[in-house]
Amino acid sequence: MSSPSPDQTSDQPAYNASGKTSGNTPEHEPENGSENTAEEELIEQAAACEFDPQLWADFAWDWGLGPLADKRVRGWQRDVNLRIKQHLADPTTRYQPLQIAIASGHGIGKSAQMGMLANWAMSCYSNAKVVVTANTGDQLTTKTSPEITKWFKSSITAHWFEYASLSIKSKDKSNKDNWRLDFNTWSENNTEAFAGLHNEGNIILLLMDEASNIPDVIWEVAEGALTDEKTVIIWVAFGNPTRNIGRFRECFRKYRKFWHTRQIDSRNVEGTNKTFLKQLIQKYGEDSDIAKVRVRGMFPSSASHQYISTDLVDAAAKVHLRTDQYDFAPKIIGVDPAWTGEDEFVIYFRQGLYSKLLATFEKNDNDVIMAQHILRYEKELGVDAVFIDGGHGTGLYSIGQTWNRDWRLIWFSGESSDPGCLNKRMEIWQAGRQWLMDGGAIDPKDEVLYQDLIGPELKPRTDGKLQLEAKDEMKKRGIPSPNRADALFLTFAQPVMPKAKRLGTDEQTCDDGKHNPYG
Repeated sequence: MSSPSPDQTSDQPAYNASGKTSGNTPEHEPENGSENTAEEELIEQAAACEFDPQLWADFAWDWGLGPLADKRVRGWQRDVNLRIKQHLADPTTRYQPLQIAIASGHGIGKSAQMGMLANWAMSCYSNAKVVVTANTGDQLTTKTSPEITKWFKSSITAHWFEYASLSIKSKDKSNKDNWRLDFNTWSENNTEAFAGLHNEGNIILLLMDEASNIPDVIWEVAEGALTDEKTVIIWVAFGNPTRNIGRFRECFRKYRKFWHTRQIDSRNVEGTNKTFLKQLIQKYGEDSDIAKVRVRGMFPSSASHQYISTDLVDAAAKVHLRTDQYDFAPKIIGVDPAWTGEDEFVIYFRQGLYSKLLATFEKNDNDVIMAQHILRYEKELGVDAVFIDGGHGTGLYSIGQTWNRDWRLIWFSGESSDPGCLNKRMEIWQAGRQWLMDGGAIDPKDEVLYQDLIGPELKPRTDGKLQLEAKDEMKKRGIPSPNRADALFLTFAQPVMPKAKRLGTDEQTCDDGKHNPYG
């Protein structure tokens, strides 16, 4: 393979990240002077591609020959490489983290792009640190790692590295442990591999494969670790958009101003099986979730087991209602207590299709104080019923009894009045979902409630009953406990009639001024 012509590299610096053209490159032992000259030219060219992964991709592989006879760098891959070049060529952005998220259909060449980018970083920077992870250990070891290693072994710098099943290291004897690529599996309970993403003064390249199913906690740990100054930091997340929740999804929504995003339709990519893709569209429909995920690179309306779809919650966030539109409807408060940890103590109000978050507290340190908050809202709003989660609400309920309040304990694990639901929690979530479908309105600014509503998934059961996953199970997936959604849906725990209709009067209390048991 010949080096690019001078005009291809005239605007490239003839040095690598350390400002050296040979001193920190892997050690080789050429047999004669011509080989030594060729190796020096290779080192010079690698240094010249420091800021340009596309120039390196064009140079480092034998496009048009052998296994690559009918291959070339695809258009979307060139676009990503250009984005990186623009970021690195500008001194004002060079040492700011560059974050790229790519959602796509199948067969677009994600593994090839990861292999080319990883080889560029390892070849064109001394002391490079590259970390690659995937959604599962099996995906990483049987698919991602072999594909990336294949691209290394077919590159012009294949002889610079030594290969193992879960690592690729420089052959530079003095630097091999620092100049390396690692295929790291993740665990929510063991995040040290990502907490150690430091390489000050050099380059860090983090690649995520099938990122849609990597738990949020791994994203958060990685994000917190990428803080080195004067360091090239590039984070690229690839994935089929299989889940409509989680951090990969939020790269395109909540955090989109921090990420450069691409959604790639497989039909528009060179080398994909257009006949098969067309058959998928014909079989399932252009707007089906299968077509969105496998072909169009779009996130589904709901994940495979997601109970409340994102589309449904998006619609609820666009509804604008006032309480006076539902004067005929009962006023109900739902309370989801919390004692420890990251869970909130939540008080929610609903009247008809209108809902409002009344208060949240980090945790419940004092039942009496929390009960006073509930009582205040109950009186101020003229509430017809108060429902409290029995899990941590027994103390509140007991205090309410001493105050002659008719607050009601609702046990999520209790028996459901609907034979199709496993328990009471499933029953109230089913009612809440129907409320959203009927036009229920939520605060469009309440991002926490939004995530709470779309977070829980159904658990498959052989008896056909509906069961929502437990909060502990959600936390294992990196999804916070949906306290706000639980509090809102507690307002559907039992049928409620407005006091005025029950008492035959518009007054909120009995004529003698004593406590009204329905209040």
